[in-house]
Amino acid sequence: MADQSLTSDRYRQGMVTRRSVLGDAHVDRACANETPFDQPFQEMITEGAWGTVWSRPHFSKRERSIVTIALLAALGQDEEVAMHIRATANTGATKEDIQEALLHVAIYAGVPAANHAFKIAKSVYAGMEASAATEEDTK
Repeated sequence: MADQSLTSDRYRQGMVTRRSVLGDAHVDRACANETPFDQPFQEMITEGAWGTVWSRPHFSKRERSIVTIALLAALGQDEEVAMHIRATANTGATKEDIQEALLHVAIYAGVPAANHAFKIAKSVYAGMEASAATEEDTK
């Protein structure tokens, strides 16, 4: 992780936003896996994606989540689709929101892209529901 004394305000805001969307565990894993090779990339996405775009006030995190998932699905970015669907637990985007977004993907980016994204979403939601049920059972 970048040295706090050397980071920009945008980086610090990006980390706050990134953690609020993806969760501390995900961000901590990403930071722990950072190497000198990808450290400039991690700084760039933290400042650019999270500190600039995701931190803008006009769209809510829910709206950004929906748009992001639709774009990632259209581009066939499977791992990112799954990660952002998991993040809906933090952004407030519902299964119905994602369903609507993926229907848009089918029309504007193609049925195969949407079909694959629906498969990913179903799998991720099943895992999230199983995890939530396990947590309830242990209470």
